[in-house]
Amino acid sequence: MTNAVMQTYAPADVVFDKGEGVYLIAEDGKRFLDFGAGVAVTCLGHAHPHLVSALTEQAAKLWHCSNLYRIKGQERFARRLADSTFGDVVFSCNSGAEANECAIKIARKYFAAKGSKRYRILTFAGAFHGRTMATLSAGKQAKHCDGFGPMLDGFDQVAFNDLDAARAAITDETAAVHVEPVQGEGGMRPADMAFLQGLRQLCDEHGILLMMDEVQTGVGRTGKLFAHEWAGITPDVMAIAKGIGGGFPVGACIATAEAASGMAPGAHGSTYGGNPLAMAATNAVLDIVLEDGFLNHVAQMGEYLQKRMDDVVAKYPQIVKGARGLGLMVGFECVVPNTDLVAQCFNNGLLAVPAGDNVMRLLPPLVVQEEHIEAAIAIIERSCKELSEKV
Repeated sequence: MTNAVMQTYAPADVVFDKGEGVYLIAEDGKRFLDFGAGVAVTCLGHAHPHLVSALTEQAAKLWHCSNLYRIKGQERFARRLADSTFGDVVFSCNSGAEANECAIKIARKYFAAKGSKRYRILTFAGAFHGRTMATLSAGKQAKHCDGFGPMLDGFDQVAFNDLDAARAAITDETAAVHVEPVQGEGGMRPADMAFLQGLRQLCDEHGILLMMDEVQTGVGRTGKLFAHEWAGITPDVMAIAKGIGGGFPVGACIATAEAASGMAPGAHGSTYGGNPLAMAATNAVLDIVLEDGFLNHVAQMGEYLQKRMDDVVAKYPQIVKGARGLGLMVGFECVVPNTDLVAQCFNNGLLAVPAGDNVMRLLPPLVVQEEHIEAAIAIIERSCKELSEKV
């Protein structure tokens, strides 16, 4: 039978039947150690009992009613995020791209409401903000934009981690700076702390908004609830998704009351955003992630994983030349094509994710333990050895 799925993906030839913690089990019974987590999504692993219970309970009550009416779970979710972050208000949506779209609209609306001509947004080379036309235009990566031109106007771009370039690019039409604290798709490249601090200062000097894309870095992935906390700064607007739903499709855009002051009723909306099922998932994730000690565990496991990755680099320099990232958002800089290493690890029972700059990403569930890391490293070393025999 011909596959009727639109051919926008090139999936590996495996069908997963179920998941258990940090493992996925294929239809043929083969177990895979999941260090991709659905691209940083399944932050609590698979079939976490608290998430299963929360969704099952909600599914028996109410799935959808729309934002024409108050949604208690959405109000609780927004309050908890506001209490745990810099933000005052939260817009709930369905994905990271939508969260970034909301951030872009907030920036434009903020200045339009003040009668200002500022509308342009400064982004950084290597960025990935989503697959919609606006977020593609913001990211400007040729491999994503090819064939979809012309791109939307209103986005300027300079080199990542180059504060002088950012300073020179700000004009009297610039409304905001939009940055990822760690570029995931761009190759697991962390922003320098001084760079993020400098961007905050630049935005304050020019009276413009600092917007963080924490779709991949957020919800504990780096060992802080949100990665910008490592720099000791706060943004004005932040897009999140992926881990916040633990596997359920959900995103959110968090903003200060001032930044969101232009977002009056009717300014933005989402049919499914904040629906009861999604909010049951997000609140269940927050129950776990906000528990005492959870983020400390992530930070400890991140340090342990990075140490073991350095050991692999020292042992197999002909395959991997470096390791980088932050917390449990890390990657190997590969000598061989990154897809070769990803494929070899897959053959040996480990799921990893390719990224830009010839990097293989490791994004394990945040509940990972040392024994899982050791099992993953053993597979990576075996895969490196097998590849080195072919070089």
